[in-house]
Amino acid sequence: MSKIVSASTVQKVAQFTSAAIVAISLWAGSVVAKDPFRTTNPRPINANTQAAFEAFFKKGDYKATANYLKQLDPNDPLSLSMKASLTYSDMLGERDQGKKAAMLEEFQAYAVQTRQAAERLVGSDPLRGNLYLAVSHFFDGVYAFTKEGTVKGTAKVLGELQQIIKYLNEAEAKSPDDPELNLLRGYIDVYSGIYLPFSSPNKGIERLQKFASPRYVADRGLAMGYLEMKEYDKAMVAVDSAIAAAPENPELWYLKSRILAKQGKDQDSIPYLERAIAKKDQLPTGLVREMERALRKTRERLGQAGK
Repeated sequence: MSKIVSASTVQKVAQFTSAAIVAISLWAGSVVAKDPFRTTNPRPINANTQAAFEAFFKKGDYKATANYLKQLDPNDPLSLSMKASLTYSDMLGERDQGKKAAMLEEFQAYAVQTRQAAERLVGSDPLRGNLYLAVSHFFDGVYAFTKEGTVKGTAKVLGELQQIIKYLNEAEAKSPDDPELNLLRGYIDVYSGIYLPFSSPNKGIERLQKFASPRYVADRGLAMGYLEMKEYDKAMVAVDSAIAAAPENPELWYLKSRILAKQGKDQDSIPYLERAIAKKDQLPTGLVREMERALRKTRERLGQAGK
């Protein structure tokens, strides 16, 4: 596979990794609920944050998640990175160029605030502080590439990647088996290994298989990675495992439809696409357009245009 850094590559990495960032960004606070990552040595989380986690990853409901996030601590790097990720997802679906530009600047503002909050956190919690410093530099690279384009943006991305690796290594030194760390780093390692010229996805696959949690988020990452690697049977096993744990999430149904299509099973993919589109009111506009386009093209391939 050609490992060329392109605009589509960086956008794919951004979309892929934002799923993990959303996942790890959903705990903080003082009201004790369930830590979604750890069964031993859990952290206390805010009950409202737990509700946001369930809305996003169990149900794939972006609107409900956004409503819960309005009540999160704006000084916490976790909530700030979550807001940055969702803002970028919304920006990808925006067609008005003026609004798109404004949303990109809003995304960058959250990236800066994420770094500032993470810097304050390093002293008391070096694992999470360094983890979110890495996230903030990832955001900086995505911002530069999106705003400046391929020529200028690529150099910035590669520079930020050095900072990302530095802070991830600092976090890993504190707790190499931590499920939160391995969830995020697993996503990053898989996609950077597929598309960038100096790494391999194998370490990321291992992280997601052995150490990351919760399992249905890790399995989603495995399915996405295997799909890009053209290992479709493994992708199907992973997505079915994720769906078994989160059966209401339309993004997982869409992911399964994509895998089926790559396996040459267009007819089998249609019910999953239709089921996902039926929940379009809770999904980002850009994602809905993408799913509707996929359904249209699938029907065209089957000679069912207009149905």
